Amino acid sequence: MSFKRIVNDIKTIKVQGAEAVAEAAAKGILLLARRNKTLRKDKLLKILSRGRDILLKTRPTEPCMWNVLNFLLKDLVLEHDVFNALLERFSYIRQHFNEVKEKVALFGSKKIKNGMVVFTHCHSSSVISVLLKAKEQGKEFEVFNTETRPLFQGRITAKELAKAGIKVTMFIDAAARIALKNADLMLIGADAITVEGKVINKIGSELLAIIADKYDVPVYSCTDSWKFDGKSIYGVPIEIERRSEKEVWPNKPRNVLIENPAFEKVDWKLITGVVSELGIHRPEILVEEIKRVYPWIVRR
Repeated sequence: MSFKRIVNDIKTIKVQGAEAVAEAAAKGILLLARRNKTLRKDKLLKILSRGRDILLKTRPTEPCMWNVLNFLLKDLVLEHDVFNALLERFSYIRQHFNEVKEKVALFGSKKIKNGMVVFTHCHSSSVISVLLKAKEQGKEFEVFNTETRPLFQGRITAKELAKAGIKVTMFIDAAARIALKNADLMLIGADAITVEGKVINKIGSELLAIIADKYDVPVYSCTDSWKFDGKSIYGVPIEIERRSEKEVWPNKPRNVLIENPAFEKVDWKLITGVVSELGIHRPEILVEEIKRVYPWIVRR
């Protein structure tokens, strides 16, 4: 695996999920460091900094990647052995992700009761972990999920759940209202959380949350708190990634314009709670918890 291959895999969404993207980006930095570890420290740090900038441009709506890369490279100039320091930090990052996955699964599974229909959108490793944990606990439930055009990430979700023996029905996106009308709980992931408590997730998430609100279906976002967008504290708006129109219509007529946003903000008022490794909180309360537990995320 090369640095260039990692960059391409992240950009083309061959790597799925915010944590997987962040970990892949961290591996990219390690590859650069290993390849150039015999250079003088100042030259090595410049190469790593350029590598970080290249990685950050691949997916603009990925605060988890920003936070991981900032954690990985912060104050490296003070380290005697840069490469070993990076290895230790990478080990901590992987440990964090593993612990978060288990904690989110435990907290989130408490919301699933026997006989429930759980609705989900797109593909979220955090949501999958919650559903698998509930299955492991012996709970009987069914999942409704969306196909999630234009890249059909819902198929990944459906395959993983079916493999685990969970009953799953996939709805075309336009039929999501019908699915939600018959659901008891809605679980989504999160690609970012802003200081206002807004959750940024796959396009369609706010529309679905509005429908869920209409039918009194509680909505929980399952996520790692490292997806907090620290820049939002300083009024820097998060960039919403725009994907290629070719994903929607490869051979469209010239005079047809296509909008293909990858994500959208979900108003915090539509979110019943956020399930993270820190527990289950209202979005605005979670933000305060993140500031308390991970102060380095909010520092410039």
